[in-house]
Amino acid sequence: MENERCLDLKYAKLSKAGEIIEMLCICLGVFLIPLFLPKLLTIVFGKTSVIASNSQYVVGSVVNTLLIIAGVNANGWKKVLGIVTLPSISALFGGLVLKASSVYTMYMIPAIWIGNFAIIYLYRYLFVKKNLNYIVTSAIAIITKCAAIYAGFNLLVLVNIVPNGSKVFTSLNIAMGMNQLVTATIGAVIAFGIIITMKSKKVSE
Repeated sequence: MENERCLDLKYAKLSKAGEIIEMLCICLGVFLIPLFLPKLLTIVFGKTSVIASNSQYVVGSVVNTLLIIAGVNANGWKKVLGIVTLPSISALFGGLVLKASSVYTMYMIPAIWIGNFAIIYLYRYLFVKKNLNYIVTSAIAIITKCAAIYAGFNLLVLVNIVPNGSKVFTSLNIAMGMNQLVTATIGAVIAFGIIITMKSKKVSE
């Protein structure tokens, strides 16, 4: 029951219309960004550009920003579970974020869902409910998310679904390791600016 109450908390109160707009923006963002942003970056900057060739960092940073905002302000199990599952489903359907390794995304989905849920829940529990410092909360939430996802990857290596030492292994090792840490950290920095705005709105009310 305490866990359910925790997920019902909100950092900033919004009107009913505001809540609907917030949820639409988050849900559409976490689903459509992995699907279309890599193509858009390729069109705008060119296929060989640094930005387009590292689009997974851009996509991951934006998605993590939205996950953290959901962590502080999207209440209820149904909303949270929907936000948790959408990014990986989008990446699987589009086959864009991991490119040649996208076939293995299917096997990584449970670990990605656990990682996404962890970062949302820990921001809600530590930052919103317990009023823990944002930086400390971010460190705990990011490390937990990255550990869950990287543990899932290592399990696939252990059971030989991902062959150790192969090109796929190298690609996924980066995508599920360092990539997760970098994009979650950038997402936390971007989200902080949005959360400050929420706080000023909260105080003014």
